[in-house]
Amino acid sequence: MVTESPQRNDPTVDVPEALFADAAAETRWRGRFTAARISVPDWARDAPARSVYSSNASGTWEVYAWDRDADSHRQVTDRPQGTRGATVSVDGTDIWWFDDTDGDEFGTWVREPFAVGGEKAEQAVSGAERGYPAGLDLGPTTTAIGWSTDDGSTLAVAVGDAALRTVYEHTEDAGIGGLSRDETLLAISHSEHGDSRHPAIRVLRVHDGSAVADLYDGEGKGLDPIEFAPVEGDTRLLVGHERRGRDELLLWDPVAGVETELAIDLPGDLSAGFYPDASALLVAHTRAGRTSLHRYDLTTGELSDLPTARGSVGGADVRPDGSIEYGWSSAEQPSSVRVLRPDGTDEVLLTPPGDRPAPSVRLDDAWVPGPGGDVHALYARPEGTTGPVPTLFMIHGGPQAADEDRYSAVRAVWLDAGFAVVHVNYRGSSGYGSAWRDAIEGRPGTTELEDVVVVHAWAVESGLADPDACVLEGWSWGGYLTLLGLGVQPERWAVGCAGVPVADYVAAYEDEMEPLRAFDRSLFGGSPGDVPERYRTASPLTYLDAVSAPVLVLAGENDPRCPIRQIDNYLDGLAERGKEYAMVRYDAGHGSLVVAETLRHTAAEIAFVRRALGMPLPIGSKG
Repeated sequence: MVTESPQRNDPTVDVPEALFADAAAETRWRGRFTAARISVPDWARDAPARSVYSSNASGTWEVYAWDRDADSHRQVTDRPQGTRGATVSVDGTDIWWFDDTDGDEFGTWVREPFAVGGEKAEQAVSGAERGYPAGLDLGPTTTAIGWSTDDGSTLAVAVGDAALRTVYEHTEDAGIGGLSRDETLLAISHSEHGDSRHPAIRVLRVHDGSAVADLYDGEGKGLDPIEFAPVEGDTRLLVGHERRGRDELLLWDPVAGVETELAIDLPGDLSAGFYPDASALLVAHTRAGRTSLHRYDLTTGELSDLPTARGSVGGADVRPDGSIEYGWSSAEQPSSVRVLRPDGTDEVLLTPPGDRPAPSVRLDDAWVPGPGGDVHALYARPEGTTGPVPTLFMIHGGPQAADEDRYSAVRAVWLDAGFAVVHVNYRGSSGYGSAWRDAIEGRPGTTELEDVVVVHAWAVESGLADPDACVLEGWSWGGYLTLLGLGVQPERWAVGCAGVPVADYVAAYEDEMEPLRAFDRSLFGGSPGDVPERYRTASPLTYLDAVSAPVLVLAGENDPRCPIRQIDNYLDGLAERGKEYAMVRYDAGHGSLVVAETLRHTAAEIAFVRRALGMPLPIGSKG
């Protein structure tokens, strides 16, 4: 439960009306944020002409409906803080979206008709409690839905007009995996063994909730129920596993008790989904911050490359006609939603309204020796510069995530503002194997910063970074690492910007959503009561006395992941010690879906950093 903070009088950032003295530069950076963007569409299984997608075209990320037959689009949701999740019913008659309060992620699924706008959305599943979403899958007659609260996880099914029926409850984290095509089986993910970072799978009978079979690979080896084969009578479940130290794939028939590991010879992490006839898989291969697509024939084992450009792919899926719709971008080129036709034609599928955002510059790669192996970094320097320059170390969140070769309006404006940008895929990042991802267990925070510091040293020694103008910045887990780095590595950082961070780990654990408490118990090896010293060592609050750099904190009042009370505890500590800091508060949750708010946050960070470094504003002036 998130605890509200009292009224405060923290120092705030004086955000300039314009970041750049040159009007064209000012228009360019703002245009990168305000340009309309769209997600890859999700279509109705039995009515594929009916799709939903997300877009920021209104200035806030909302849900849109697309009738492909009529080539018509309409905005479905219109809420002050935006809308995060949506899907469409199997027959295309209804749109489902998740209704929370001001971005707090605590709510319930509602639905409204696809075809006509203006109706009031109604609760989608009678009897479903409000909670944090724990999965949803829709069949023609069956709904599988999950939610979590402070009491744990509840998974339930509703068949036809029958009342919602609970099929699984546990105090540990669990979620809906998916329904079989004939709606007789339900795959769930669970962590009864106490480790939500490495879950197990159970398949249940829909009609009575009884167990068909369990799959558990043991300590430190997680399983992911991706989807059942999309063919009636086919009970094979596509599963992600890590039996050989990386994300790979297998097919499991829980009814027949047969497992088939798929030998796909690609040197990175794999994810996949079925082709519509279940004859093949669409495989996404991720390695060193870039993604490629492939077709894997389940009969012959043949692996075929699909022609996508160098960069990052997201949200790929196969249409009934064999076309592949996917999102793509690179550091240089803005994102686009594309379609790869069966004849090999690759073209833009949807063009958002308005102007396209300006391109940016490419990311280069560095592999830097570190205490746990070579650390992969992606970096770019401002165009036209030579020699050491002020450098932003932009630290990703997660921690189970990674920086990739994809377009970023935020990175682009920092480059325009005269900063080199360095991304560090520290231990804890995904995409580099299980051992790399899990190396932070028992010692989170300080492990990642050991990798950040070797990349920092490389950036200085290579002549990229000015050692007196290195900035630590990140959001969520990246914000946490920023605050921790300012305390444990104060000699390296001239200034820090932390968005929605963990700042006081014990208070964060007390207030955060239960799925994250389960995650923290898995990460630390217990709760703060079980292993208090680990939490003390990992908490930025512990190192307040050592902080010497000015720090900007940005946080949402309704954040269930990095709640506001624990951030206020940290700010109180800074104030008591006379440390230089500023605060930006906003009325939303873990980040904002409002474009104007994102613009404000970015301008606030750049203004704060440039002033701390003695650099003039607006940029390009003679100040």
